[in-house]
Amino acid sequence: MQISYGSDKNGLLCGYLFQDGAPGVPVNLTDAAAWLRSETPKGAADFVWLHFNLSDAAAEACIRKQLDAVPEFFEALHEGSRSTRIEDAHDTLIAVVNDVAYEFAFDPAEIATLWLNVAPHMAISARSHPLRSIDRMRDAVKNGKPLASSVAFLNQLLHEQGDVLVRIVRETTLQVDAIEDKFLVGRLQNRRADLGKLRRVLVRLQRLLAPEPGALFRLLRLPPPWISEHDLEELRQATEEFSLTIRDMSELKERIKLLQEEIAAQVSEQTNQSVFTLTMVTVLALPINIVAGLLGMNVGGIPLAQHPDGFEVIVAIIVVFTAFAAWYVYRQKK
Repeated sequence: MQISYGSDKNGLLCGYLFQDGAPGVPVNLTDAAAWLRSETPKGAADFVWLHFNLSDAAAEACIRKQLDAVPEFFEALHEGSRSTRIEDAHDTLIAVVNDVAYEFAFDPAEIATLWLNVAPHMAISARSHPLRSIDRMRDAVKNGKPLASSVAFLNQLLHEQGDVLVRIVRETTLQVDAIEDKFLVGRLQNRRADLGKLRRVLVRLQRLLAPEPGALFRLLRLPPPWISEHDLEELRQATEEFSLTIRDMSELKERIKLLQEEIAAQVSEQTNQSVFTLTMVTVLALPINIVAGLLGMNVGGIPLAQHPDGFEVIVAIIVVFTAFAAWYVYRQKK
């Protein structure tokens, strides 16, 4: 067979043929299509994996023309809803898997989608942007990792994605710990925006990555007949591990929410203290400002103008009124 690896004119990023439990052999699209159409007996676990780049305009057309993908796969490529799911379509598994971009920097915009068409002897994956889990799978296969079946490929991909999510949760936890430590010592500064960004990322990840329970339940209850019991159990375990990671992500999101509420309460308390201090200064300065304004009019009849102790009398009046104003404001606060 002609060996080809990487993106080509058909939008194929990589292709591998797996036979007899051996490591995958690189193939191009033409050789893969010929192997799928050949009358040569194929083992129950033999399959070919083809990974496409949908940003190449020729990729979808080549899949339609040369590969036997079910119509539901192309419908999934164009539908608006991209929530994670795995469903059975004419004894073919159609999976929509959301993952993070390869250079993920906790930006909600860096979450992209991977589409899969998994049949007994063929696994098609397609994406528009580089993704961590599928690239890790690609590197593992390139380095000689064998895959026992096309469903084993799907299970391994889910495990890789689960590892990526665990790493995201771990990194997010470290960031939240650092922000919480700074909050406790009063050095938070302008980190509230960071918490909001982290929470938005977790909310979107949870919304997109949590598998749809209905489709998954139907698949596990009535799987396609070609899926072995071992692969089905592995799929069940992969989805359970995935669900545990999503639960950890939900708990971390609630922790961020509580931290945001504590920060908001602290900021509100600081604001109230500042307003109270400003009110005290204004009230304490009010008597002297009134008296100074009245006595500074320079008109006839100003009281105590000729009195030898007039200044002391005015100061005493101001002190009395200022003390009364301070007592009144303090009483209102209590």
